[in-house]
Amino acid sequence: METEEIRHLLAKALEARKNSYSPYSLYPVGAAVMAGDGSIYTGCNMENVSYPASLCAERNALGSAIADGKRDFLAIAIIGSPDDYTMPCGICRQVLAEFRVPLIICGKSENDYRLYTLEEIFPAAFTADELKNE
Repeated sequence: METEEIRHLLAKALEARKNSYSPYSLYPVGAAVMAGDGSIYTGCNMENVSYPASLCAERNALGSAIADGKRDFLAIAIIGSPDDYTMPCGICRQVLAEFRVPLIICGKSENDYRLYTLEEIFPAAFTADELKNE
């Protein structure tokens, strides 16, 4: 993925972060996922007073893409705090593994980010391949 594509995806995540509903953690997060055809879907975290009912930005973005019929993805960008590189939580890592999102971009800004492969952040992931009976 080219640097300009990465920055564009980070800009979309930063824009989505503005819509975060995070009154409890006070930690707004935005995410942008790029589908195989180049289309981009965004999401933000949406908290709930019943914490398990909350939704992370990554799953929100992927859910929008899935609802639009996408199943093939190139990358996801995540931006939370400008002071640190926001990493996906465990549940989000499992969802990223489900759809085999190969590149995870964790940014502080459009110009300050780190790139990870899915295997780096979630080695030995549980996938549908584990359910196949041979």
